[in-house]
Amino acid sequence: MRAAIAAAMTRSKREIPHYYLGSEIEVERALQWLEDFNASRPLAERVLFAALALRAVALALREVPDLNGQFVDGRFRRSEAIHVGVVTSLRGGGVVVPAVHDADRLTLPELMASLRDVVARARSGRLRSSDLADSTITLTNLGDLGVETVYGVIYPPQVALVGLGRVVSRAAVRDGAIVATRVVHATLSGDHRVTDGLSGARFLAALRARFDDPEAP
Repeated sequence: MRAAIAAAMTRSKREIPHYYLGSEIEVERALQWLEDFNASRPLAERVLFAALALRAVALALREVPDLNGQFVDGRFRRSEAIHVGVVTSLRGGGVVVPAVHDADRLTLPELMASLRDVVARARSGRLRSSDLADSTITLTNLGDLGVETVYGVIYPPQVALVGLGRVVSRAAVRDGAIVATRVVHATLSGDHRVTDGLSGARFLAALRARFDDPEAP
């Protein structure tokens, strides 16, 4: 496992000219909306912030599609489908990146169910080959472990990786008053062969807009 990860990351750093962008995104409105959304649902059917973030990433990719696809045989192949690979730690050590397929087309409960399914199958060794080969972008979220900022290495042949840290409270000024709000630090690792900082900045702006309006289709 470690040898396979090392080979993939060495190839990535050798072949892909990375650029990195980061932005602090306010998620107070999204979290309050999610709390209301879960209030009437049974405990087993409640949606976690991870699924809401997955949906935000998928929908932001609709607006910046040049980050969604694979670089194969010397050229970028943009994907019409959005399959988000989710970095998943294994109980015995190491990580895998199974895909949540058509993430932009699923409802929030469907995304939560799909996320639970691929994580459970990954940790029990029941992944299919398509789960590991189809990803068009990767999302890594280390917030549960207390990490605030993640600068990831792109998983080839993809051309971008999104990193999310933990949700933290911050002081913000609104209408001249200091209030508490919750934020998350989002980062983008991009492939300079395909996009540049302008495209990456547009993606992070689109991601911010999705958290500002979690109900938007």
